[in-house]
Amino acid sequence: MSVKNTSGIVFIREHTLLPAGLSIESDAYLPGWRTVRNLDGYGLSREIEEAKWTFFYLAGDICSMAFGREGSGTLRNAVKRVLAKQGGERFNSLEITKVVSKWFFVIPYTRITAHFRHIQEHIGLVDPGDDSLWRITSSPNRETLVQQHPASITGC
Repeated sequence: MSVKNTSGIVFIREHTLLPAGLSIESDAYLPGWRTVRNLDGYGLSREIEEAKWTFFYLAGDICSMAFGREGSGTLRNAVKRVLAKQGGERFNSLEITKVVSKWFFVIPYTRITAHFRHIQEHIGLVDPGDDSLWRITSSPNRETLVQQHPASITGC
């Protein structure tokens, strides 16, 4: 994968359930992760929504930096660092939103900004195996999903 024009690249965890009829061309990128070849984040979101599924975009930038010359190896190391960050194991997709390659004196580095994303059939972002973050409160007229602990959002 070329480092040029990498904004919008989406990575999907292997064995993620996808809508029937959705054709995605992908390549192996990291162990357990594939990169979508034929669609960017916007195009994939549109295709998933047409199938009546949801492609969540989680707020908050996730940044990572890797030392090395501009190239696919440096980008791969930066993506690997993002995927290793807290919370990444709960989501099945990642979208790169910005890639910047610079030099610090004589040391080259690449900095990426990304967002975790999640593909699922249901409209509410609920992890059935983890009820520590969410609870359902009932009132006479409706049930409401309430977040028990606010998520921390960090900037880059």
